Amino acid sequence: MTDAWRLLIPLLPWLGGAWIGLGMLTGGRRGEAGERGTARIALSCTGLALLGMAGLDLLAATHGISSPASRITWLESGPFRVTLGVLTDLPALVMGTLAAGCGWLTMRFAVDYLHREEGFHRFFLVLSLFVGGMMWVALADNAVLTFVGWEAAGIASYLLIGYAYDRHTATCNATRAVLTNRFGDAGFLFGIAMTFLFLDTLEWPKIFTSVTTLDSLLAGVMVGGFLVAALAKSAQLPFAGWIARALEGPTPSSAVFYGALMAHAGAFLVIRLEPLLWRAPFWLAVLMPVGLLTAVYATVAGRTQGDVKSALIFSTQAQLGLIFFECGAGLFEVALWHLTGHTIWRLYQFLLSPSYLHLSGRPVRPIPGWLAESHTFYRLALHRFHLDALLDALITHPTRALAQEVRLLDVRVFSRVTGRPLNEAPLPARVRKKEPVVTPGDAVTRGRGMLGHILQDSARGLAWFEEHLILRSSGEGLLDALTFLGGYVSRIEEFLGLPRYLFLLLALTFVVIL
Repeated sequence: MTDAWRLLIPLLPWLGGAWIGLGMLTGGRRGEAGERGTARIALSCTGLALLGMAGLDLLAATHGISSPASRITWLESGPFRVTLGVLTDLPALVMGTLAAGCGWLTMRFAVDYLHREEGFHRFFLVLSLFVGGMMWVALADNAVLTFVGWEAAGIASYLLIGYAYDRHTATCNATRAVLTNRFGDAGFLFGIAMTFLFLDTLEWPKIFTSVTTLDSLLAGVMVGGFLVAALAKSAQLPFAGWIARALEGPTPSSAVFYGALMAHAGAFLVIRLEPLLWRAPFWLAVLMPVGLLTAVYATVAGRTQGDVKSALIFSTQAQLGLIFFECGAGLFEVALWHLTGHTIWRLYQFLLSPSYLHLSGRPVRPIPGWLAESHTFYRLALHRFHLDALLDALITHPTRALAQEVRLLDVRVFSRVTGRPLNEAPLPARVRKKEPVVTPGDAVTRGRGMLGHILQDSARGLAWFEEHLILRSSGEGLLDALTFLGGYVSRIEEFLGLPRYLFLLLALTFVVIL
C-alpha cells in the first residue's frame, strides 16, 4: 500500500464531514428528510477508514511493521520541514483501529438515538471531524501533524459539549473544558519547539533514534511539554476537574469522547513517547504518583455519584490513572493493552447507560460505610474535592476578567482614537456585576470598538449576497451555523479580559517553560 493510500485513510472521516457540511450549506441536508443521507455519508466514510485500518493491520501481520518509504512535504521554510506520512508501528495501528472502529459504532448508535433531533446533521459533521482528528493523533508520523489531529479532536469536543448551545450550563462547561485543555496545548507546542531546537527534526522515528544524543536534562525539558498536554487531555491531576462537567453533550459523544477515545489520547501520547521517557527517568518517577493519586481521587469521588454517566466517567478517570501509573513503572506494553481493553469496554458501557436503570431492576448501590461515616470527607468527595472551583479561580475567572478589560480598552480607547461614535456605554452595569449578559437577537451583527466597526462596515457590502443567495430559509443551513458560531464568539469575547490578570498569565507561562 503506497503512502498516498495510507494518507487517505485518516482523511476519509474529514471528507465525509466536509460532504455533510456542504450539504448543510446548500440546503440538501436539513430536517428529518436529510437524516438518512447524512448518516449514510458519515457511516460510509468512517467504515472505509476502518477497512483501510484493517488492511494496514493485515499488512503488518503478514509482512511486518514498516515505516513509509517516502513522505509528502506539507510545510517547508528553511530548515523547518513538516511532512505528511503515516506510521504503522504497533501503538499507531492499535489506536488507529480503535479510533475508526469506535467512531463507526458510535455513529451507528447515534443514527437512532438522535433521530429527529434539531442538530442531527451538525452532530455527525462534528463527530466526523473528531474521528479524523483521533486517527491523525494515532497515525501521524511527526509531532506537528499529531498536533493538528489533537486540536481537531479538541475543537470537536468543545462543540459537542456545547451541543445544546442555548443552555447556559452546556456552554459554560464547554468553555471550562477548552480553557483547561489550552494549557495542555501550550505544553504540546512547547514540546514541538524544543524538539526542533534540540534535534532539528519533527518526525517521530527520527526523534526516537536521535534522542540518545541528548543528556537527561535536555530530554526532560523536551518531553515535559508533551506530558503537560497528556495530563490535561486525560484529566489527570492537577487537571482532573474538567472531565466530569464535559458530559453535557449527547450520550454518543460522551461515549466516544470521554469513555473511549479522547480521554485516552493523553495516555496514548505517553505510550508514544516511550523512547523519550527512558532518556528522562525523572518524568517516569513523576507519572507514578500522579497516576496513582488520580486513581484514588476518581475512585473516592465516583462513590458519591448518583447518576450512571458520572459514575462511569470517574471510573474511566481512575483507569486512566492506573494506565499512567503503568507507564511510570515502565510497563508501556501493558499500558497499551490496558488502554485497548478499557476503551472497548467503556464505550459499550456508555452506549448502554441510557438503558441501565431499566436493565438493572434494583436500587442504586449505597455509599460505602467508610465514606458515609465521615461527613466532612463525604462532602469533599461529593463536591469533587473542589477542583472545579479551583479551576474556575485559576483559569476561567481570570480569563473572563481579562476579556472584559480588553473590551473596555477597545471601546474607551480605540474607538475614540479612530473617531468612531460611542453608541453604547463602555461596559454595561450587568457585566461589571458579573451577571449573565442577555443580548438582543441582532447583537452579534453590531460592531463594538474599532475592530467591531470595521467588521460591520465590511459586512454591509455582503448583506445582499447573504440575504438573498445563502440565508434564504430556515433549518440547518449557513444561518444556523453563523448563529451557532456567533453565540460562541460572543461568549469567548466575554471571557477574554483585566490587565492585572495578563501578568498572571505571563507568570504561569514562564512557570510552564521553566
